[in-house]
Amino acid sequence: MGKPTGFMEYTREVPADRAPLERVKDWDEFHLHMVDDDLRTQGARCMDCGIPFCHSGVLISGMASGCPINNLIPEWNDLVYRNLWRQALDRLLKTNNFPEFTGRVCPAPCEGSCTLSSFDPAVTIKNIEVSIIERGFDEGWVAAAVPAQRTGKKVAVVGSGPAGLSAAAQLNKAGHLVTVFERADLPGGLLMYGIPNMKLDKRKVLLRRIKLMEEEGITFQCNCEVGGSGISVAQLRSDFDAVVVTVGATKPRDLPIEGRSLAGIHYAMEFLTANTKALLHEGSDYITAAGKDVIIIGGGDTGTDCVGTSLRHGCASVTQLEIMPRSPEGRSDDNPWPEWPKVNKVDYGQEEAAARFGADPRVYVTTATSFEGDGAGNVAAVHTVEVAWSKNDNGAYVPTPIPGTAQRRPAQLVLLAMGFLGPEQPLVEAFGIETDARSNIKADFGTYSTTVPGVFAAGDCRRGQSLVVWAFNEGRGAARECDRYLMGNSELP
Repeated sequence: MGKPTGFMEYTREVPADRAPLERVKDWDEFHLHMVDDDLRTQGARCMDCGIPFCHSGVLISGMASGCPINNLIPEWNDLVYRNLWRQALDRLLKTNNFPEFTGRVCPAPCEGSCTLSSFDPAVTIKNIEVSIIERGFDEGWVAAAVPAQRTGKKVAVVGSGPAGLSAAAQLNKAGHLVTVFERADLPGGLLMYGIPNMKLDKRKVLLRRIKLMEEEGITFQCNCEVGGSGISVAQLRSDFDAVVVTVGATKPRDLPIEGRSLAGIHYAMEFLTANTKALLHEGSDYITAAGKDVIIIGGGDTGTDCVGTSLRHGCASVTQLEIMPRSPEGRSDDNPWPEWPKVNKVDYGQEEAAARFGADPRVYVTTATSFEGDGAGNVAAVHTVEVAWSKNDNGAYVPTPIPGTAQRRPAQLVLLAMGFLGPEQPLVEAFGIETDARSNIKADFGTYSTTVPGVFAAGDCRRGQSLVVWAFNEGRGAARECDRYLMGNSELP
């Protein structure tokens, strides 16, 4: 695919980002775009590798290897190289309902398993993907596609995050009448309120797609909590022929140590959600980091987003505590290709913090032991200790505090970004759905059927906290199985 010798002739190039100290002054997206000729050159690097692991979409060592939605990556890389953009878009949309989202926020497991990456920098798959879909919008090739026929069947999708949107899009293509119920004031779930605007523009990108889905016949009912004040589960089951539950894993992991009840300690999603609401709704209250020493407990994308948001508020300092050791600069012997590369990554937030304060904000193998108050009920500091990882009697690695490493770190704002424990249980209980040992909805991968007939589950509420692209995979799969349940068979991919 691409130019047979392209991988030997051309080096990997990604689009430039806006300068860190410039972009922290606003909430605009920070990635710039490449010109077509440069994109074609990058497409030319795609090898005729024989077995393209990039679109395999399998789990190796518990991590995604290749694209979970099986994007036809070598095909559209070749089409871009040959300047056949419309055909490239057609190939991309065969497997991906929302390339404008994955091309911005997906961590690109496809690039980690790119054959070229086994000995050279990977093909710039993610950037080519987002460039194809944006070219499609610019040229007017992306337009509402209303189904030619309707089945008369009605399907409720509960939750409008990544899994819910992909399920709704596919069910609508099958001709069903789809209503998406969302408890927030705007649709999008994690895409709307969990990911900051500088990574995914809400008005220009997310709401553009929502408008298109509405034009295709999908109904969004916001400010409507199923099982709560919006609509009862009984009414939902009565009004619809099937239900797809895609409520995500929104129960945050807490840190119940001394001082946890002090003011100024928040879950990361409280902080990020309020900030985006304030951007979209003038006058809306939010949690400000302005002038404060901010400590973020936890790594990952959510921790990085808290760093970037705090900097844009104008924080006095920002520190990110990670209990795990720093990842190596290159693959270790026990992390071979095509596994996801567990290597050190400097993301946008850390880059911005280094530009602003002179150093990466991350502090490794360190955990909080208590929160200190200021005497008036507000957090004033976080007490920490370094840890060493070793195996216990059961063979599991556990952290042990290192004597003499205790430290007091000033903080007027603490953000907990330690992941999620599963879906909120009241809705699950209202449906009468069985859960597994981790409190996730019990439904097998591939069938997505819950223990309640006609009710399906997909995304993080079924599999646990995972990647956006896995949510898209599951939403599409649940739509196919829901369609089969309603019609006896399904032609959905």
